[in-house]
Amino acid sequence: MKKAIKKWVRTLGPMALGLFLVWFSLSKFSSEELGQLWFNIRNVDITWVGLSFVMGIASHLSRAYRWRFLLEPVQIFPKFYTCFLSLMLGYLANLGIPRSGEVLRGATLASYEQVKFEKTFGTIITERLVDLIMLLSIVGIASLSQSDKIFGFFKNQNINPFFGGIIIVSMILMLVIGFRIIKNSGNTLVQKVKSFIEELFKGMKSVFSMKKKKQFLLHTFFIWGLYLGMFYVLKFAFPDTQDLGLQATLVAFIFGAFAMSITNGGIGLYPIAIGIAFNTFGVSNATGEAFGWVMWGTQTALVIVLGGLSFIILPLLNRR
Repeated sequence: MKKAIKKWVRTLGPMALGLFLVWFSLSKFSSEELGQLWFNIRNVDITWVGLSFVMGIASHLSRAYRWRFLLEPVQIFPKFYTCFLSLMLGYLANLGIPRSGEVLRGATLASYEQVKFEKTFGTIITERLVDLIMLLSIVGIASLSQSDKIFGFFKNQNINPFFGGIIIVSMILMLVIGFRIIKNSGNTLVQKVKSFIEELFKGMKSVFSMKKKKQFLLHTFFIWGLYLGMFYVLKFAFPDTQDLGLQATLVAFIFGAFAMSITNGGIGLYPIAIGIAFNTFGVSNATGEAFGWVMWGTQTALVIVLGGLSFIILPLLNRR
């Protein structure tokens, strides 16, 4: 009974938070501002929205192709479509339960390729670490060029960014201590955990032994270039954001990226984050949040459609 309750809480909790944030996002507008928000969404330039949408598809295709470079060193040679459809399944799962998509993606590929889940999941962890480095690099660039606006926002919201760094360092130390304990323990259960971690690390270390390092890096820059590009071109879809420079786009992109990581798929929080970011550059909340809703809506629709189709197509293409 308790397990069932916990399962429902884990599933419905993030969704409830997302719905609350949707309500909160809309409730703070006056009737006039709400009308302006809907007006901005209805009158968006569909050409730029379409271009942003296509760039989103290209980023997913490139990510799936890049994944194969990490899988080769651990002797896994999946077809491209299996990687892509597994990836989209994972994105779809993340809309329900945050971070569950990485597990589902690794498990799906392991199932169809008949290999150990630990190896596929290890490559996904490595992939995410590489992406984290890219995101932090963008944060660093934006912080240097727009430090007054970024740190001013943290100050106004009573947020200490250095506190987050302390938490990350503490978590790393706890992991190191935990690995030490596992390594020196003779307990049977602990040894099984140790074996799982060792296989996991084999997948994680694939980045050092893969043959196509240059191609991997090129795809990495291409993926993140598309992420920034799809965000940048969408600004031309709204009259009030067309004149914004690259710096404003970078700041809003960072705010949106962190909103996506905090909630399941950024539901509710993503438009709020974009609205706050653009507001620091003089754009109205109605326009900023309309931008956020269009960006989030188009990319979420893409994930739902492709992720849903993946459930049907994957078994058909892998009948064995």
